[in-house]
Amino acid sequence: MFASGTARECLTESLTSLTSTPKLVRPRTSLSRGRSLGTRSALPQLDSTRGGAGGLQAKEQEKRSDSRSSRDSSLPPHLFQRTAKAPLQRDPAGLSRLAPLSPEQSATLDSGTPWQGSQDQPGSGRADSDRQQAAPHLSQSPKTQAQSDEDPGLRASTGSRSTIRDLLSSHGIYLKSYAPGQYTALICPRCKGGSSSEESLSVKIEDDSQSAAWCCHRGTCGWASGCSLSGGSPAAPGHAERKAKSSESGLVSMGRKRKEEVAKRPNTSNLRPLSQRLKDYFAARGISEATLERNCVRETPQGDIAFLYFRDGEVINIKYRSLDKRFWQAPGAEKILYGLDDVRDSGEIIVVEGEMDKLALEEAGVRNVVSVPDGAPSRVKEGDLPPPEEDTKYLYLWNCRAILDQAVRIVLATDSDLPGQALADELSRRLGRDRCWKVRWPASTAAKANVLGLEEGDLAEGSVQSSATAADLQGEASDDGGRKDANEVLMKDGHEALRQCLAGAEAYPIRGLFRFSDFLDEIWNLYDNEDTAGHAMSTGWKEVDQFYRVVPGELSIVTGVPNSGKSEWIDALICNLAMRHGWSFALCSMEKKVKDHARQLLEKYVGKPFLDPEQARYGDEGSRMGAEDVEEGLAWLDDRFHVIRYEDDELPSVDWVLDLARAAVLRYGIRGLVIDPYNELDHQRPLHMTETEYVSQMLTKIKRFAQHNDVHVWFVAHPRQLQGWRGEPPNLYDISGSAHFINKADNGIVIHRNRDPEKGALKHVKVLIRKVRNKAAGTIGDCTLEYDRATGRYYDVSGAQA
Repeated sequence: MFASGTARECLTESLTSLTSTPKLVRPRTSLSRGRSLGTRSALPQLDSTRGGAGGLQAKEQEKRSDSRSSRDSSLPPHLFQRTAKAPLQRDPAGLSRLAPLSPEQSATLDSGTPWQGSQDQPGSGRADSDRQQAAPHLSQSPKTQAQSDEDPGLRASTGSRSTIRDLLSSHGIYLKSYAPGQYTALICPRCKGGSSSEESLSVKIEDDSQSAAWCCHRGTCGWASGCSLSGGSPAAPGHAERKAKSSESGLVSMGRKRKEEVAKRPNTSNLRPLSQRLKDYFAARGISEATLERNCVRETPQGDIAFLYFRDGEVINIKYRSLDKRFWQAPGAEKILYGLDDVRDSGEIIVVEGEMDKLALEEAGVRNVVSVPDGAPSRVKEGDLPPPEEDTKYLYLWNCRAILDQAVRIVLATDSDLPGQALADELSRRLGRDRCWKVRWPASTAAKANVLGLEEGDLAEGSVQSSATAADLQGEASDDGGRKDANEVLMKDGHEALRQCLAGAEAYPIRGLFRFSDFLDEIWNLYDNEDTAGHAMSTGWKEVDQFYRVVPGELSIVTGVPNSGKSEWIDALICNLAMRHGWSFALCSMEKKVKDHARQLLEKYVGKPFLDPEQARYGDEGSRMGAEDVEEGLAWLDDRFHVIRYEDDELPSVDWVLDLARAAVLRYGIRGLVIDPYNELDHQRPLHMTETEYVSQMLTKIKRFAQHNDVHVWFVAHPRQLQGWRGEPPNLYDISGSAHFINKADNGIVIHRNRDPEKGALKHVKVLIRKVRNKAAGTIGDCTLEYDRATGRYYDVSGAQA
């Protein structure tokens, strides 16, 4: 895009010379009721690129399918990295030119005793001369900070290169991801989107992640330019502007303000090829000499292991390990990932916790692997992520972000212990959980049997199928002989088992994002009629059950003209649910005094009038409940119903009611909530918000509470004043306030009492079901109940009870 003629042709040729990222196989948990343990049926192969952001074309992979035919066909295709046309030539400090060991030195090393032969002290003339001759690129003076500033493609403070993220940030352009592809609907840093904050900027990052171009589509702006790591962008700003803006970007300058000195290159002159003693040590852990040599694993004169960290074929850092597992690194060296050159052109990167795990995966045929240099933290750090300049523990991620940003998929294969899980969490927070996958190392047979409650022999024979999740088995892995890391799997289970672990990597959990397989137990319980808590519950009336049943987690809006018996019918309904199904409830009934509400509930429970008929003027003489009935009824009332009342003169808000209802869920396990009525709550809203918007947000909060807590909510709302009303029942759109009462409700119910003797008995009450979202709960229809004024009970007109 930024070059023409020969330069563009060269760029195109270099891109097409790379093997494209293979399509990824996304494993899934079997949906067959989870009866098999540790087996997953593979989905059809999916392209690893998302919405064009990957820039790795599927056609290129098809063209090069023949070139990969020589690979092990048993390996999953996504485990192979892309390889460059010209692989890097590693020669750390001229190690290939080292003189062969003398017989005495070789015998000393093979015996395990550190070689104490003639050694030149640092600073002596001979040592300096030999080091310069063996490693001329390490003896040169590194660039100063001023020299680095003259080269926009190099940041000499740590020796790491500038990235496309840095260049875009210097122009005020910030993206959620910096993978190749097209990004739209961004705020232009020049015009800020105008007065309407229009998202008018489009950005394209080229497939090689070396250049980008952008354009603002606002007519009054039209800013169009680009940038390139090669410095050849057609409209790139001058260095002074880049430097000024870079200083404002935390990502570009992260940590360098705190430490200005140039990172030191480690001394490799004293490293020697591995002795037979260390070769035997690696062989016992399943690591071959060929793998050790390809990764330039060396030995110190003291007999310790030296892992060389390369970037672009140059040694950047050295990590040392003694056989008793003591670790240290070259002082003052830059922190990067181990094996970085193996993933420089890979669309998938596997991250492990130690160098031994990286070598183990290479033994299994997987090379697109890197290891962290500093091991795992003891726990996940709480709170927000620190800014880049303060994120010193994970500085190696920022130093390698030019390569990490290009990865479409990152597989976290950290250890199975708690620090390993903490490391995976910390890495996913920084790399982005949306592109992270997690490897779970296998548990032992005894651990699996312990989770399933089976005999170990039964599980080994494969005669028992189980629905235990990988997380259940993972929890047992480390405590009962399970595999801790990749190297342990290689040693105990072999190459194929290690490859299968990678193939079974699971998508890293993202809060609020699920798959149906995450709910298999609930789905199968519902199918097997074992989910009694989620079933539609009978109302206690056969007539009503034809059209409406109560389902936990739903919202029912109940309306009707005044004195139609809305509250009375809801009280009768919840009494039926309490007596038949053992439900308990929270009651927020602001129109009733507590003592009057208790009287009405007691009458429905006992079936007799609470007050003296002569005083109350309802009920027959001598039918009043006795003191024993009251005592029994109060005990039942106290166990099943919990009152929400605002003790001050002010009206309660919906948020206040829902907070208390959540407390009632935790303390008393309520299954139902009654809010009666809507107009008795405090409905103060911001000046800019309409009543329709307010009602929509309020009902959303109530529905979210119902779904998250598996509580059915009945919300009573009065209709607006009806003009020219002649006794007909209202509809749900007559509710005062907003049409959202019907739009957002799961169920809509109208209660209507007959007031005309010519149209039927005055004790008949119509229950009109006007909306049912869940067909398992019922359907639209009308039914009639008979109301007993003395007891407040309702009966089916036919006399039959459900």
